[in-house]
Amino acid sequence: MATVVITGAGRGIGLALVQQYIQRGDKVYGLCRRASQELQQSGAEVLEGVDVADVANLADALKPLANVQVDILINNAGVLGNECFDLPDPASVEHQFRVNALGPLLVSQMLAVHMQKGSKIAMITSRMGSMADNGSGGYYGYRMSKAALNAAGVSMARDLACRGIAVALLHPGYVQTQMVNFGGDVSAQVSAQRLIQRIDDLNLENSGCFWHANGDELPW
Repeated sequence: MATVVITGAGRGIGLALVQQYIQRGDKVYGLCRRASQELQQSGAEVLEGVDVADVANLADALKPLANVQVDILINNAGVLGNECFDLPDPASVEHQFRVNALGPLLVSQMLAVHMQKGSKIAMITSRMGSMADNGSGGYYGYRMSKAALNAAGVSMARDLACRGIAVALLHPGYVQTQMVNFGGDVSAQVSAQRLIQRIDDLNLENSGCFWHANGDELPW
């Protein structure tokens, strides 16, 4: 039985990950700002009030995990904006950086002290953070913040290798969640199943790689 910590666990991909790890018999901590009824009923240990963008209070929010040995950390919490070149929104871009890039880095730093050799960290990123894959432009805050998350994840993979901790950068697919008004082409349940397989396959040899949940390696 593994101990799994998942941010953004209240709905969508995060909730589906919680449910599937619970079904496997793992111990799951679901972190969120406000718990949904589905999360409360999932069987996970629920930590409310965890806002990964609230840098000043994040350490206090994670205190209930002070004595928990973490085998798998999944940084899933994220936010999507839609800025275009002619209509910039600096506040939106900054918020996305705090949630999508800085938050996962800080959560990882704070919980890495509870990890040991063989533990794993998964960053739920996006292929929209890829330079080579950008064929449409737009979405400045989201693309920039996910590219920053990818950069952080690769650095973490290098820095944590000596401690036996592997790090994955995982694109979940275009998932039918509230974030995209349920316009995706794959369900949260299927995406979660694929993400869990990628995390199962994660090791120090492929640490720091950028993967689609379906197993394809993505370009930077």
